[in-house]
Amino acid sequence: MLKMTSLLFALIMLSGCVLTKVVTVPMRVTGAIISVIPGVGESIDAAIDETADVIDAIPI
Repeated sequence: MLKMTSLLFALIMLSGCVLTKVVTVPMRVTGAIISVIPGVGESIDAAIDETADVIDAIPI
Protein backbone atom coordinates (compact mmCIF):
# COMPACT_ATOMS: atom_id res chain seq x y z
CA MET A 1 0.00 0.00 0.00
CA LEU A 2 2.86 2.36 0.81
CA LYS A 3 4.43 1.79 -2.61
CA MET A 4 1.16 2.56 -4.37
CA THR A 5 0.62 5.71 -2.31
CA SER A 6 4.18 6.87 -3.00
CA LEU A 7 3.77 6.25 -6.72
CA LEU A 8 0.47 8.11 -6.80
CA PHE A 9 1.98 11.04 -4.92
CA ALA A 10 4.95 11.14 -7.31
CA LEU A 11 2.66 11.16 -10.34
CA ILE A 12 0.56 13.98 -8.89
CA MET A 13 3.60 16.09 -8.08
CA LEU A 14 5.22 15.77 -11.51
CA SER A 15 5.41 19.04 -13.30
CA GLY A 16 3.51 19.42 -16.55
CA CYS A 17 6.77 20.40 -18.15
CA VAL A 18 8.22 16.98 -17.39
CA LEU A 19 5.17 15.23 -18.78
CA THR A 20 5.23 17.13 -22.04
CA LYS A 21 8.98 16.62 -22.42
CA VAL A 22 8.42 12.86 -22.26
CA VAL A 23 6.32 13.23 -25.41
CA THR A 24 8.21 15.94 -27.28
CA VAL A 25 11.83 14.84 -26.87
CA PRO A 26 11.35 11.64 -28.93
CA MET A 27 9.44 13.71 -31.51
CA ARG A 28 12.32 16.16 -31.82
CA VAL A 29 14.90 13.37 -32.10
CA THR A 30 12.85 11.70 -34.83
CA GLY A 31 12.58 15.03 -36.65
CA ALA A 32 16.32 15.52 -36.47
CA ILE A 33 16.92 12.08 -37.94
CA ILE A 34 14.37 12.66 -40.71
CA SER A 35 15.92 16.02 -41.56
CA VAL A 36 18.87 14.31 -43.27
CA ILE A 37 16.59 13.04 -46.06
CA PRO A 38 17.32 15.17 -49.14
CA GLY A 39 14.48 17.36 -50.35
CA VAL A 40 11.64 16.68 -47.94
CA GLY A 41 13.48 16.05 -44.68
CA GLU A 42 13.81 19.67 -43.64
CA SER A 43 10.12 20.46 -44.13
CA ILE A 44 9.08 17.35 -42.20
CA ASP A 45 11.48 18.30 -39.39
CA ALA A 46 10.00 21.80 -39.27
CA ALA A 47 6.46 20.41 -39.03
CA ILE A 48 7.42 18.01 -36.23
CA ASP A 49 9.26 20.78 -34.38
CA GLU A 50 6.26 23.11 -34.67
CA THR A 51 3.96 20.38 -33.33
CA ALA A 52 6.32 19.71 -30.42
CA ASP A 53 6.31 23.43 -29.57
CA VAL A 54 2.51 23.37 -29.40
CA ILE A 55 2.57 20.31 -27.14
CA ASP A 56 5.15 22.01 -24.87
CA ALA A 57 2.79 24.98 -24.50
CA ILE A 58 -0.03 22.82 -23.08
CA PRO A 59 -0.49 23.77 -19.42
CA ILE A 60 -0.80 20.41 -17.66
